[in-house]
This record gives sequence, C-alpha cells and structure tokens, in this order.
Amino acid sequence: MKLKVLPPTLRKNNRYLVVEIKITSPIVKDELVSIVWDACVRFQGELNSANFNLWVMRFYEMDKTEEYYAYKAIIRCQRGYVDEVRSSLALANKYNNNRISITTVGLSGTIKAAKRYI
Repeated sequence: MKLKVLPPTLRKNNRYLVVEIKITSPIVKDELVSIVWDACVRFQGELNSANFNLWVMRFYEMDKTEEYYAYKAIIRCQRGYVDEVRSSLALANKYNNNRISITTVGLSGTIKAAKRYI
C-alpha cells in the first residue's frame, strides 16, 4: 500500500529564517539544533515550542576571525510563529560556557529564495 502525499491545501505553511551565528568556539549542525531548541524551550516553554515545527534545513560555515567563528543557517518554522522563534533565538547568549549571538538576516517562504541571504 502506497502512502499518499498530502495536497498543498492540507499541508502546514512554513517560513524559512536565515540566521547568522557568531560563537567563540566551533560548532556543527547537531549542536546548532540543540542551541535552537534549547533557546525556544527556555523562552517559550515546551507547550508553545512544540507548535513551531522547527528544523535546521541548511548549515553553512562562513569564516573565522580571531574573536569568533561565523556561521549561517536556514531554519524552518511554521508561518504563525515566526516572531516567537526570532525572539527566542535573539535571547540565546551562552552555549557550553561560550558566548553566542544569533541574529536573523532574512525571512522567506521557500528555501530557494532564502539562499539569496547567504
């Protein structure tokens, strides 16, 4: 029995946040997932964070300076919760005793359009 794909009218509408991450030590994609979820759960709580439909779609290593490592990522969230996710990510300031800064660079409706902010 083949599974049917949901028609577009029944799918959740997603938005894609392009974020810039500056941190004092190197990280990988799995650590970014942990940072994003931890920030959202701390600020919004588990009940509200469950509705966000968060997922790290792409992760790019940009450059390294003497002070920090810079990364960019595309994060998927549900359409009605963009402001909550942005505020939660902006409040994240420490990860494993390393300073971190997460800023939103752009917002898009598709991954293809979000890549222009990278």
